[in-house]
Amino acid sequence: MSIEIRNISKTFESFQALQGVSLEVKSGELMALLGPSGSGKTTLLRIIAGLEFPDPGSGEVVFHGEDVTGQGAQQRQVGFVFQHYALFRHLTVFENIAFGLRVRPRNRRPTEAKIIEKVTELLRLIQLEGLAGRYPSQLSGGQRQRVALARSLAVEPRVLLLDEPFGALDAKVRKELRRWLRRLHDEIHVTSLFVTHDQDEALEVADRVVVMNHGRIEQVGTPKEVYDQPANPFVYDFLGNVNLFRGRLNSGRVQIGSANFQAPDHPETLDAPALAFVRPHDIKLSRQASSEASMSATIVQLSALGPYVRVELRQEDGELLEVQLTQEEERQFLPRPGETVFVELRNLRVFASDYSI
Repeated sequence: MSIEIRNISKTFESFQALQGVSLEVKSGELMALLGPSGSGKTTLLRIIAGLEFPDPGSGEVVFHGEDVTGQGAQQRQVGFVFQHYALFRHLTVFENIAFGLRVRPRNRRPTEAKIIEKVTELLRLIQLEGLAGRYPSQLSGGQRQRVALARSLAVEPRVLLLDEPFGALDAKVRKELRRWLRRLHDEIHVTSLFVTHDQDEALEVADRVVVMNHGRIEQVGTPKEVYDQPANPFVYDFLGNVNLFRGRLNSGRVQIGSANFQAPDHPETLDAPALAFVRPHDIKLSRQASSEASMSATIVQLSALGPYVRVELRQEDGELLEVQLTQEEERQFLPRPGETVFVELRNLRVFASDYSI
């Protein structure tokens, strides 16, 4: 089931939540809507679901070639999974999953044998076969979310929509469940969209990621594309840890403090402000300047983070800089707080003109 969003806008009183958003979701795709709070991702998901409607005349929602803009959620046959489960506390796991099937009109309701078969299969999919008789209060948060997902799948939705599905869970359970969701999707192949503000979650689970900001789409691409080839400074800054430098661009080079770097993407830009970004793991430390692209900085603090060591440095202009070393790199270099070293910026990404992040 493919989905097309065509020039959708949505206004709540004086607040414009979406501004001319267009998006295409491929059939069988698992897509993440990623962005900070207030970026419009949940509003877009609810419009796709039929729980909200776009501003009159602003655009269309199309399911597999059919215009469903004026249809409600039931007509669109979507499954919706909320952050806080919304399970029926007085029903068992089995009956929660079976609920959508049991409340169908009599002429569309499956037989009891079909319901049992369907729910049993879904319990296997969510790996809770032995818990069918338990109540929601007897389950962990992760188990409840899996039951909520199975309940949505029971009615065989054309599209599955998830709004911050793991947001109420602790970090360890979130990590386990997002891997499980990826495996589940690979098995059922239903077109799915999920909302998240967790970059790791989007990059690990989704086929493609939609990065949103202030009601607009900043970039759409595979996890590798949006991380390695961000379209603009906002995407670069939002996805993962990053160091930001301000400088001047001139004829294919950028001046940052006393250091000078190549900027081959901007060969014709003359004396313009620039933003430059580099990931913490793309910075090399040394005890002597290796080129005009080396910058001096003073080590402020070292922090062990599992397999990595974070080195915080202060540049000559007082700005802080973060470097990530492997344990082996740290053992070989032996950085010490208070020591002045040189940093070499690798894979520097430069954007012309100033930009408000």
